[in-house]
Order: sequence, then structure tokens, then C-alpha cells
Amino acid sequence: MDGIIPLFKERGMTSHDCVFKMRKILKTKKVGHTGTLDPEVEGVLPICVGRATKLAEYITDQGKEYVATVTLGVSTTTEDATGEVVEKEIIKEAISEEKLDAVLQKLTGEIEQVPPMYSAVKVAGKKLYEYARAGQTVTRPRRVVQIYSLVRLDQGELTAASPSFQIRISCGKGTYIRTLAFMIGEELGLPAHMASLERTKSGFFQKEDCLTLAEIETQVRKGDFSFLHPLEKGIFDMPIIELDSTFYAKVLNGALLDKARFNIVSGDLFAMMHDGKLVAIYKPHPTKSQFLKPEKVIELKETPKN
Repeated sequence: MDGIIPLFKERGMTSHDCVFKMRKILKTKKVGHTGTLDPEVEGVLPICVGRATKLAEYITDQGKEYVATVTLGVSTTTEDATGEVVEKEIIKEAISEEKLDAVLQKLTGEIEQVPPMYSAVKVAGKKLYEYARAGQTVTRPRRVVQIYSLVRLDQGELTAASPSFQIRISCGKGTYIRTLAFMIGEELGLPAHMASLERTKSGFFQKEDCLTLAEIETQVRKGDFSFLHPLEKGIFDMPIIELDSTFYAKVLNGALLDKARFNIVSGDLFAMMHDGKLVAIYKPHPTKSQFLKPEKVIELKETPKN
């Protein structure tokens, strides 16, 4: 069994919980997820099965889209609603739509973030949340992330009686939405935290494409595996090189390929296809600039039968 399953992860489950349950439902061990979603976050979590597990890192690197609720006036240790309250401040003057929109515009594009102490980012070999749970503080590395789009979804001014608002975020890998919520508060001169979060898109897959674990289990019992998407959807944003039979055989053997034969000018990763099927991922050779070398061979080479 090979393919990608667009799972809708429900609140209260870890990403690993989803993998564990999916292994039981599908009766196969070769299952992996494509990037951690915190237990209190729901939304799109592509699950890779069989040979698709070789593509998990590429799907993880693709863009994401979220809908978040931000609440002004309260900050927490975790920067979301699960943490202990650190600071409270009432909104004294109403914040206009124009003022909030200006802040959202300022935080769009390439920005720097400091990961929250309660996160899995490693410093000196330990995860930040391990330091936080031990009551220790460490210098956290600043990271550059990409915010492609940041827009408000509701209307009206923000006041002490109405301090929350919804935003849609389209972003690159490594973005902490709860930190973004905190940063919005900083720009407005107020404490803030992320009250809720839903991932609505991950790479190719959108919320509308997804099924819950219960829905998948029901389909499996009926013998319906139509929820499995082909491997090719995991590399939809890579340049494609179509192979003829000769080069197809060479790629299965992990051969180097001359860029000149395929009119390649630039690119970091290339999807090698044959008859519409993904065969391998290739990348530029580190020392022989005229060649491409295999990053991963996806299709299994058939073993001759005796």
C-alpha cells in the first residue's frame, strides 16, 4: 500500500497518536506524518503510507495555511491558551481596523521570530520545552520565516469587551503562529496570545480534501481506499523531468544524469517521472556541476525471478 492520506487531525491528539492509529486501521507499519501539529491544534495533516514515506520531508517543507484566533490583553507562558497567564492588560483605547491592518501588513513577508520556550526547537542538544519544564531559561536563536499572506477575517474595532479577532495566515516552513500572535500584540503595545488554531492547508492538500480517522476507518471496513492519493501529489511544486525507457532504467540504478540532456538551467530538486509515475528525486551534484545525482529512488527496482 502506497500513497498520501489527507487526514483531518482532531483536537486532543498528537501527530504520533494519528500515526499509531493509522497503522492499526491500515494494518501496516510503514506510516509517517508530515510535520507536528500540537495536540490542541486541529486541521490538515498529510499522512504518508508505504513508499510515500520517502516524500514526507518534502511535503513538510511545503507552504501551510492556518486560521487563528488572537486574543489581546493576555499573554501566557506558551503563547497559546494552554499556558499560565504571564501578563494582563485591559485595552484602554479602541483599536481601529486600519491600525490592526497596518500591523498585519508590517508582519507580512520575511520576518524574524524567536521560538517560544515551550517548543521542540533544540538548543545545545536539548529541546526548549525541556528547559522550560525545568524552570530554566536559555538564549533562543532568532529564525527567519516567510509570511506570504496575513489577513483579518472579521471586522470591527477591538476593545476591552471584544479583544479577539481571526486571521488567515499563509506561511513557509518553521513559522510559529502562536509567536506571530504574540508579535501582533507587541506591535499594538499589548500582551497577546493565540486562542485557537486550525491548519486549513498543507502543500497540495486542503481541509476540504481531508477525512477524520473515524471516516477513514469506516471506508477501510468497506474495502474503499479511494482516500489514498498518488505519490505524485507530494511533489506537485517540483520541476518534472519525463524519462524515456533508457533513462528510466538508468535512474532505477541510481545513475548520474547530464543536465544538458534535459535542458536544465536551475533548481534544487527534480521529480523524475516515467509514464506519469514518480520514479526518483534528483538534485544537483555537489562537485560535478554538469550532473544531477539521486537524492532518493522512490520506485523499487524489480528483482529478476529465478
